[in-house]
Amino acid sequence: MVIITKGFTLFLHLVLLSFFYLYLVSFRESVSGFTVDLIHRDSPLSPFYDSSNTPYERLRNAVHRSSSRASLFKKTCVSPIQSTLTASDGEYLMKISIGTPPVDAFVILDTGSDLTWIQCEPCVECFKQLRPIFNPKNSSSYKTISCNTKLCQQVWSPTPCNNNTCNYKVTYADGSATLGDLSVETFRFSSTSGKHVSIPKIAFGCGHNNSGFSNTTSGLIGLAGGDVSIVNQIHQEIKGKFSYCLIPMELLSIDSNATSHISFGDNAVVSGPGVISTPLIPGQSLYYLTLESISIGNKILPFKSSKISSNTQGKILIDSGTLLRYFPHEFYAKLEKTLVASINATRKHDTSGFFNLCYASKNDIINAPKIVAHFANADVELSPANVFTQLDEGLICLTIVPDEAMAIFGNLAQANFLIGYDLVAKQVSFLPKDCTKH
Repeated sequence: MVIITKGFTLFLHLVLLSFFYLYLVSFRESVSGFTVDLIHRDSPLSPFYDSSNTPYERLRNAVHRSSSRASLFKKTCVSPIQSTLTASDGEYLMKISIGTPPVDAFVILDTGSDLTWIQCEPCVECFKQLRPIFNPKNSSSYKTISCNTKLCQQVWSPTPCNNNTCNYKVTYADGSATLGDLSVETFRFSSTSGKHVSIPKIAFGCGHNNSGFSNTTSGLIGLAGGDVSIVNQIHQEIKGKFSYCLIPMELLSIDSNATSHISFGDNAVVSGPGVISTPLIPGQSLYYLTLESISIGNKILPFKSSKISSNTQGKILIDSGTLLRYFPHEFYAKLEKTLVASINATRKHDTSGFFNLCYASKNDIINAPKIVAHFANADVELSPANVFTQLDEGLICLTIVPDEAMAIFGNLAQANFLIGYDLVAKQVSFLPKDCTKH
């Protein structure tokens, strides 16, 4: 016979409350700052790595994906949520877990999309993926979002419903699409500290009908600036801050364990000597900066946005999923002419016909002049590796291409910079960094 006194009962309640308080404090601390590995899709650590491809074939494939992705930004939105990425175009992947019990998934990191979505059972139409497709019926933390909620009304107007469940549809400019239920679920991130960070009630799209995709990822994670973006859903916990450091693509064939990283909250603060910051253009869901000019050696080329676009002067998109940099034809022509006059090397033809300016190189380097991107209040000096890349044996090409629709500052130009996004201060910061050591 067990006798429990009132005093012991009170003591037990206090102990349980203490444990609950410590759990909440621990949860808040873990969410306030954490860092996650980013895996390039062509890394040996990626589930999509093809060992039969040479480094040059991987780069050519990445160039093709970049070109396809850039074309998606040209089209106008045709749905209340308009993504800017086909799943096959993603360059950097995050490994996450969703649901209770957790199910692993590889998702594309995309600063050019708001809504996070994954494939879900039951599938009306699903593309092939390496991991098991998430089945919400097996998760105790899964819940659909009803039609009369504020979130559903922010996503759609008028609200589409099916049995009082808010539906979503993302239509991509290349014709691919994902449809399903707008839902909430627990997302778990594997922090580089060795701890798992679980965040409940993340709104995402549970896709039951996904057509036109050729990749084998589970979906994508949206990090743009809209209301349904992950960074805005956990805005208070991470204080509106995230940052990433991308390793140069050529290192993938040298160091099979090399990974890039993305940090959130306190871990994402970019500070110290050498940090420069430029304001984000306000009122945009995507991350646009003001590029005032580019200098090549001692010559300054004032930058103007495309004449045919509605962009404000100097407006350029900084995007993690686009490999190359894109500039309007007129500006590109001036930039190429200035580079040709500044580089003493033998011109060489790119057999693919994609790149305009290539040079022969025996040692995989080129003696390029100093190149600086002059953003508003921030002068970002680019290394030759940010501007040129080895496309084939003995062939180095300029990774800037002309495109009249819009200007994009892609991820080759961002490599070996710690780049921080502060959505409270409304600015992007750059710090030169060896990302293999960050």
